[in-house]
Amino acid sequence: MSVEFDPSELQGGLLMQVENVHERLREARERHRVMRGNPFSEVSSQQVGDLGVTVLGYDECQTVLTHPDTFSSKIYDQIMGPVMGRTLLELEGAEHRASRALVSPSFRTALLDRWRSELVEVVVHELIDSFAPRGRAELAREFTFAFPVQVIARIMGLPRADYVRFQRLSIELLNVVYDWECGLAASAALKAYFTEILAERRRNPQDDLISELIRGEVEGKALTEAQLVAYCELLVEAGNETTRNAISGGLLAFNEHPEEWEKLRARRELLPDAVEEILRWVSPISHFTRVATEDYELRGEKIRAGDQVALYFASANRDEEVFENPFAFRVDRRPNSHLTFGFGEHFCMGALLARVELEIIYGLLLERLESFDVCGRVERLSSITNGSIKHLPVRYRMAR
Repeated sequence: MSVEFDPSELQGGLLMQVENVHERLREARERHRVMRGNPFSEVSSQQVGDLGVTVLGYDECQTVLTHPDTFSSKIYDQIMGPVMGRTLLELEGAEHRASRALVSPSFRTALLDRWRSELVEVVVHELIDSFAPRGRAELAREFTFAFPVQVIARIMGLPRADYVRFQRLSIELLNVVYDWECGLAASAALKAYFTEILAERRRNPQDDLISELIRGEVEGKALTEAQLVAYCELLVEAGNETTRNAISGGLLAFNEHPEEWEKLRARRELLPDAVEEILRWVSPISHFTRVATEDYELRGEKIRAGDQVALYFASANRDEEVFENPFAFRVDRRPNSHLTFGFGEHFCMGALLARVELEIIYGLLLERLESFDVCGRVERLSSITNGSIKHLPVRYRMAR
């Protein structure tokens, strides 16, 4: 798939440049594991919203996530509801469990095993083949940007010709927090697009995820058109940005720690552990938000009913009270109970797919590339939202 636009050009509102994000979080965590306000004083409340309280410690994040009645996810009804409708992000209790039960079978192990060989491995080989003969590549643009959208699109059964179009729209939709009109326009376009796809699938069901959603029921009732469209939009968003960040961040980590790449080459059985370390190290989305439904005291900080509570997984994943030497990247790290996929009832439903994708990607890179190193300037979105790599020029030697 040719990349017809630079995704970083569409993310101007998401940049909020903050240098040394992890070091800044460490310094803030040393002072207050739970704090009022946010640890990035140079980022105005107009840019990131009134965060109210920021949670930086691992145990403290877990406490919030395991008390959904006190810390509600309904805040996402305000954040993403206007553009995506009601999704699993903000649903709670029985409604959340029923809706989750509808989608969960789509990520069962047997189906993932089929996707592994018939879909994910095929996409990885195709992408590597596209740049393999050259000896040099812009991996952020030619590999990490292209991969996740191709996988989720094929799982959903979307036309290949539409990949670039809906990927662009998905990025523009996320900009709604900073560019309301742009986000609403992207949402309208995606809704129109998926409405057409859903109508076609009703006429001609396929062996894909969208057809499964159409056939599915929640408490004996089929999903409404609005619910189906919202699920489709959420799947595209969830399967795109976060996976891209994990892939590119992992590649950069291996370039900065070549001894870990060589360790993994020598001991392929460490691949599952390496995937978990990549997920911990990168923390593809740095924070999620909840809203307090009642007064609560956490680590000495009084949280008031109505306060927005930002959970910084990027900080929790490098918490010295939980992880030994957390600022070291180690492919053999055990235990490694990171919070990248959340915790509790809102644990990421796509976690298993993401792990499969990363294991296949790095397994095939180990198999097909004898070596690689960065050969130019690496540019990243130095952001409190994510640390996505926007330019990663590398040279490599293919394995014989």
